[in-house]
Amino acid sequence: MNRPPGMMDVAREAGVSHITVSRVINGHPSVRPETRARVEAAIQKLGYRRNSVARALKSRRSSTIGVVIVGSELFELPRILLGVETAAKQAGYWVSLASRQGESTTGDLVETLQRLTDQSVEAIAVVADRPLAVEALSGLVFEVPVAVVMSGSVPNPDLSFVEVDQELGARLAVRHLLDLGHRRVAHLTGALRTFDARARVDGWQAELAAAGAAGSMLEGDFSAESGFRLAHQLCTAGTDLPTAVFAGNDQMAMGALAAFAERGVKVPQDVSLVGFDDMKGSGYLVPALTTVRQDFVHLGRSAIGLLVGMLGGKEAERQKITPELVVRRSTAAPRADS
Repeated sequence: MNRPPGMMDVAREAGVSHITVSRVINGHPSVRPETRARVEAAIQKLGYRRNSVARALKSRRSSTIGVVIVGSELFELPRILLGVETAAKQAGYWVSLASRQGESTTGDLVETLQRLTDQSVEAIAVVADRPLAVEALSGLVFEVPVAVVMSGSVPNPDLSFVEVDQELGARLAVRHLLDLGHRRVAHLTGALRTFDARARVDGWQAELAAAGAAGSMLEGDFSAESGFRLAHQLCTAGTDLPTAVFAGNDQMAMGALAAFAERGVKVPQDVSLVGFDDMKGSGYLVPALTTVRQDFVHLGRSAIGLLVGMLGGKEAERQKITPELVVRRSTAAPRADS
């Protein structure tokens, strides 16, 4: 082995899970004595040890909060980090960043969290775009407070969660279209492996069902290219074009606008269009885009607020931030002959 042994190496040597190793290291009482002995023997055999600097700092404050970024589809990450860093600085903390891109395994995430803990961070915020990353946290025991910034949750009472209410945002968008008189609302979704896309689908479906309206769904990947492709697909589907389209985000809406322009479909005269995010510049598209605003800076600040509260003795909690519908010129009542 050309690197220092890590927690996953200990788990393989002892024939147990990384969660069990974590529990042994952290002195959790739920580990059977024979299992604990096996893990401790593997630690001794491999020479696994925590960072010596972390041990030296154990009894002192490091004034550092770790941030783990998991996933490559966090389109508004800079604004989230702005909120994180601003709030951390105001609370007297530095921020230490770590990143896991692509299809990270549970072991990768556990190792990253452990490395940050070994650097003596006082708390950790995990910013994730997909279920796998957070499901990996469900059975772990943490040495420091952990807050997750994303949609969804897992059954771990030690974790705090903060998210923008994606389902509510989708319902606001669809309700606006229904109130204008639309009865056929298509949804161009983001990648359905992500929490946000799935929550927005749930909101779209729920609002249509409540109104007895109909809609079709096409999956994209949150990119303008996928919005462009799917809008062309709507125009060539062999059925009537829906009178309204709810795009998975503003980038997809931007691509859809370009496709409709190529097809001679006028927005909003022929089809109304709603995006999601209120990205910078969405108000200067032609027509200006109706969208759902997410306050990503507030999201980042809220994560730090939860962690500082936990450091002060508060219990873990879940917070939902309410999104805001921003009505512009890309939506209107359907034509009388639609």
